[in-house]
Amino acid sequence: MSVSGVVKTIQDIMRRDEGDNGDAQRIQQMCWLFFLKIIDDQDQQLELLNPKYKSPIPSKFQWRTWAANPEGITGESLIDFINNDLFPSLKTLNVTGKDAERAVMVTNVFKDSYNNMRQGSLLRQVVNKVQEINFNRLADRQHFGDIYEQILAKLQSAGNAGEFYTPRALTNFMVELIDPKLGESLMDPACGTGGFITSVIRHVRESYVKTIEDEKILQTSLHGIEKKQLPLMLCTTNMLLHNIENPNFIRRSNTLARPYTSYTDADRVEIIVTNPPFGGEEETGIESNYPPHLKTRETADLFLAIIIRLLKNQGRAAIILPDTTLFADHTVKKRLKEELLTQCNLHTIVRLPPSTFQPYASVGTSMLFFTKGEPTKSIWYYEQQVPSTQKAYSKTRPMKSEHLDDLRNWWHPEDQSKREENENAWQVGVDEIVAHDFNLDIKNPNRPDEIYADPSDAIDALSKSNSQIEGIKEELVSALRRFF
Repeated sequence: MSVSGVVKTIQDIMRRDEGDNGDAQRIQQMCWLFFLKIIDDQDQQLELLNPKYKSPIPSKFQWRTWAANPEGITGESLIDFINNDLFPSLKTLNVTGKDAERAVMVTNVFKDSYNNMRQGSLLRQVVNKVQEINFNRLADRQHFGDIYEQILAKLQSAGNAGEFYTPRALTNFMVELIDPKLGESLMDPACGTGGFITSVIRHVRESYVKTIEDEKILQTSLHGIEKKQLPLMLCTTNMLLHNIENPNFIRRSNTLARPYTSYTDADRVEIIVTNPPFGGEEETGIESNYPPHLKTRETADLFLAIIIRLLKNQGRAAIILPDTTLFADHTVKKRLKEELLTQCNLHTIVRLPPSTFQPYASVGTSMLFFTKGEPTKSIWYYEQQVPSTQKAYSKTRPMKSEHLDDLRNWWHPEDQSKREENENAWQVGVDEIVAHDFNLDIKNPNRPDEIYADPSDAIDALSKSNSQIEGIKEELVSALRRFF
């Protein structure tokens, strides 16, 4: 059976279990099982390469011991073993000593994880299906990686603290244009399930990694922070799938909860690529960690402030932000944009179609590319269009890499002076931005106002307007909360 067939069968079996409670629980259940199989496959390979290597997981709890035999432990005995032996032990591994890195990884994954299945016979069927995947076989691993991306996409849902699955075409494009070099330190301060970091891994390996030593340099240059347990577990598994031996550079924390001034030179990195949560608010008290001119509870604004601070001099960033950040004239947003333009060269803003994040959300967003250490003199805008062969992006027709080819050809990363204005691209001097009170929502002058002959065009325009209205409403709510 193909890997995709195995995963579908696993999901079907889980749906028959009385403990099944929706996609999120099924994905969490699959993830810890996949994790144990992946790490055991890796351990067996490491043992062959290094006779001194010892797995951080005690032999009794290794996949090969209790899971690999299809006629092995099942029924109530299996449920009892997993709930009362396996999980408690993996949550409390010895994480001290020089070889404890993989033990830390295991305990982090299992720290807040649970077995949701109640029927041991069904769980045994699931375990047997997982056993069919050989994660040391390249074809299986690559195919499963594609399936895993689909699993991660299914997990995302609109309205959940602004967490939307970023189309792979966008993550790859942003990394491609930022072009992280071997040895440059890189961070995603809201890494979720690790999409941006895996894009970086692929890019650097394909472009710069030539030796084993190069690979070590790559793996020590990555940093990710995620505050929720399920995305953290998914991200860690994602790193293992991409042949990262010790993905402990993924930390469970809230980037925004740390005091703004506590981020010093030791924390700064050369590259940040991210799509931080937006549309939501942080819990009360978070804003007290920030200086007066940046006090807000709006998540996207707080992340932008932190990203500017975390970049080294000449550090580069590519981030996705809601259009409300561009046009809103709330005092904090205005000061934040002023700080961005004075501390960084915001050289390019790519306006994305409102349907980019369908079916998870219809929200106006933009990609911002900037370099820290010199003020902005002018900004290039590019208005990305939905392909002429479709009316909008959707679940069945998402954004693809080739849809960004015109933008790639226009970009000229080696010499931006070669860029030219066209119907999708225009340049604005910073003086004009300042004159408009730091409003970055500059309309495309090369596409005159027109009556929408096609109803779908009108819908797209209305969707963008609605997202702006929602942004204004959020600003009003935030303002009222400060007074009442």
